[in-house]
Amino acid sequence: MEHNKMIFEKVSALAARKGWITSQLALAWAHNQGNDVVPIPGTTKLQNLQSNIEALSMKLTPQDMAELEAYALSDTVKGGRYDNKVLITTWEQSDTPPLSSWNLS
Repeated sequence: MEHNKMIFEKVSALAARKGWITSQLALAWAHNQGNDVVPIPGTTKLQNLQSNIEALSMKLTPQDMAELEAYALSDTVKGGRYDNKVLITTWEQSDTPPLSSWNLS
């Protein structure tokens, strides 16, 4: 956790240098992944919705992208997405029947 916290702090510092909040930087990064990536942020607060909308117009430089990619290398982030102590159901544990067996008529 402490290792990943240091990465988060670096990402937060980049956001602060740009005058953004960390969540805006994350959305701007996602928007820079290509036209086939559509982030769907969720929020229940109007202030956060406005912040998310503002992120659409925020531009990252190639240097910003390189800095963020360096933080996200697979050998840099430690641990899994979910804590093993908490049972969380994801698509990996699902038992969805194959599409070919669905009755779509």
